[in-house]
Amino acid sequence: MTSAGTGTYEGTCHVKGHAEGEVLASDLELSFFGGVDPNSGEIVDRHHPLSGQVLTDRVLVIPSGRGSCSGSAIMLELLLNGRAPKAVIFKRNEDILTLGVIVAEEMFGRSIPIVVLTPDDFESVRRSEYVAVEDGRVKIGEAAGTDPEAARAVSSLPEIQLSETDSAFLAGRYGKAIQVAMRIISRISQVQGASRLIDVTQAHVDACIYTGPASLKFAEKMKDWGGRVSVPTTLNAISVDQKRWRAQGIEESLGAPADRLANLYVAMGAQPTFTCAPYLLGQQPGFGANVAWSESNAVVFANSVLGARTMKYPDFLDVAVAMTGRAPLAGPYVDEHRKPGVIIEVPTFDGADDAFFPLLGYTVGAIAGSRIPLVAGLKKNSMSLDDLKAFGAAFATTSSAPMFHIVGVTPEAPAILRLMESSAESVDRVVLDRSRLASEWSELNSATQTDVDLVSLGNPHFSLTEIWKLSALCRDRTKSERVTLVVATNRVVYDSAKQEGLIDQLERFGVRFVTDTCWCMITDPVIPPRTRTVMTNSGKYAHYGPGLTGRSFHFGSLAACVDAACAGTNRLSTPSWLRSEN
Repeated sequence: MTSAGTGTYEGTCHVKGHAEGEVLASDLELSFFGGVDPNSGEIVDRHHPLSGQVLTDRVLVIPSGRGSCSGSAIMLELLLNGRAPKAVIFKRNEDILTLGVIVAEEMFGRSIPIVVLTPDDFESVRRSEYVAVEDGRVKIGEAAGTDPEAARAVSSLPEIQLSETDSAFLAGRYGKAIQVAMRIISRISQVQGASRLIDVTQAHVDACIYTGPASLKFAEKMKDWGGRVSVPTTLNAISVDQKRWRAQGIEESLGAPADRLANLYVAMGAQPTFTCAPYLLGQQPGFGANVAWSESNAVVFANSVLGARTMKYPDFLDVAVAMTGRAPLAGPYVDEHRKPGVIIEVPTFDGADDAFFPLLGYTVGAIAGSRIPLVAGLKKNSMSLDDLKAFGAAFATTSSAPMFHIVGVTPEAPAILRLMESSAESVDRVVLDRSRLASEWSELNSATQTDVDLVSLGNPHFSLTEIWKLSALCRDRTKSERVTLVVATNRVVYDSAKQEGLIDQLERFGVRFVTDTCWCMITDPVIPPRTRTVMTNSGKYAHYGPGLTGRSFHFGSLAACVDAACAGTNRLSTPSWLRSEN
């Protein structure tokens, strides 16, 4: 609420502190992982309006974060290397970036204030040039100054109910690692509005990605304090191929700490699965199971496709929950927070190839924003698990929502439809037209020349069925000598494909395989230094790739990727199924 005539706005304080500075603002959410360089503070998401701006020592004003769960790790890196913003102001509750600040404060004594304003107040502050933040109070203007005593009246966060065991954790009776983990869980639970904690049956940890020295310092401290996971825990893709990074020419400055970080989590009891697609491991949680999965595409797949329940866990919170087995009762664990906030009707696209589903996920995510969408218009059972994987990863790139529903496809859609039919509550409805999809296609195709130097496949990790499809497409064909073709997958899928003779066949064609890591972490020289343009079938990588690699990108179907690998070129036009009316 605005204090009349003073240019002062009172919000909810998520992290206390005092700061003032120049405003850097946008009305579009920002993913810090893949979107912000932690060493320079530059915004490198080339699709974002703030691309090229530096957030260091400015007050960042954005609606919320989005995209990768590793945004918390990037925030921690920024704070520990002195490249962080002075404060962050959000329009709605934001878990990922807030968690990074909480970890920095609890474990390293570094912090910045974080405030959430009402939508109207946020818009007023977003249009300002200079603000001062005093805990949960924001003042506009260079003469605003700071007044710590004046901030005592801002909204405070609710307390949560703790069990006897939770209280024992918090009191340090089970060691320092568990105590710090519970402090982190308790603080983020308040931010999320949780009334109590619940048990989880398994975890998937994303904090094993090496984002810089801070991510390693976190794991080292937890391990030194006696940290160990208490529930079955798998590990996300790491920053290097652990078995091959030296042979691949990865510099010791990256390979050694990334390798050490992965081994620290294995030493803490996690499984060395190293995949961004844990749903391919054969250990999927059952319908309705409460789990703690991190990694954005895995979260939306678990909630949407499997019908399990997990929030979009920020890096480090996933570790804390894996150690304690306790999670905030908030977000998608609660029925109310699994309801759709927008209905998106999809037109018919006869003859569409497999590029349709990542393109659709990318577009649906952009329309939905923070709302859970209900997608209607697709044919019943029309999507394979690979299609859902590609859709979900692209959706999680542009949306901050933890899940989606698709009529005739995802398991909760029938009950959602019945609930909506019996409810008087209205939901926004968007009819998706061909021109919007064509526009997003152009957004993903940033390349302005037809040449292709690298074909990138496996973001998220390739499944066994995708390797079979690739094998069929490559049979009796010859790859261009100047094109590099690399597939990322996990160890389990790689070993299965090896047993079935697919790896040897594809390597004869010229395919190079990497395991353990994923394209959002792969750098030179796995990406040959001579590479100028990349071709991918991943909507996620086509979005993040330009900022991560400095290269331009082609996006298309798996068949188009193989064609490009053979010809060394790709057309610059939209496909016929997207151009013509059906």
